[in-house]
Amino acid sequence: MTIKLTPKQRIIIRSSDDVFKIMKEILMREGKIDREKEHFWVVGLAQNHRIRYVELISMGGVRYTTVEPMNVFRWSVMKGCVKVIMVHNHPSGNLNPSVEDKGLTDRLIQVGRILAINVLDHLIISTKSYMSFANTGLLSELEKSTQWVPTFELIERIRAEEKKIREEAVRVAAQDNLKKGLKEGEIKGISKRNIEIAKNSIKEGLSLELIIKLTGLTKEEIGKIKV
Repeated sequence: MTIKLTPKQRIIIRSSDDVFKIMKEILMREGKIDREKEHFWVVGLAQNHRIRYVELISMGGVRYTTVEPMNVFRWSVMKGCVKVIMVHNHPSGNLNPSVEDKGLTDRLIQVGRILAINVLDHLIISTKSYMSFANTGLLSELEKSTQWVPTFELIERIRAEEKKIREEAVRVAAQDNLKKGLKEGEIKGISKRNIEIAKNSIKEGLSLELIIKLTGLTKEEIGKIKV
């Protein structure tokens, strides 16, 4: 569910304090009963770090909520956001990340790499304070983790899901009378994203064969990419 933002809330994010301020306002909109449930949101950012959207991915019970990685990145893919911040609340007020919180963040970082979407931070919030994975250095540690490095089969599934999301984005745009010029723009957008994915894959040391599979680029096109 996309969260409605006021013009004043569509700010440029310069620190985790900025994120907490906006997300606290969103959390406090909830009734007291729902505030006692765990929520998971994703904040999509433009290149200049201005907030483009806030999406509520799931809302669960007092202690946990279920999160599927492709649901987290769905709006990012549709809107072309390449930077996101994850946020979830702990109704108990205990801001220490659980083993599950760390594992989920690790997993989302890896899926984001495949999609060329950068996970900038993950905040755990309460109505009074917050904990930032980036500020504490935990995000940097998880970026080095190999626990959730995906297999070739999983990469293929993620890419297939991304393709379906893009196709859905085209259909939605057509329904909104934005069909004119969309095909050319979509082709350019996909080409640019594939080049970005290829760059990230080269940095990660993936094989040429796998990069060709992931991006659809030719060997010659990949050879011209400067990392």
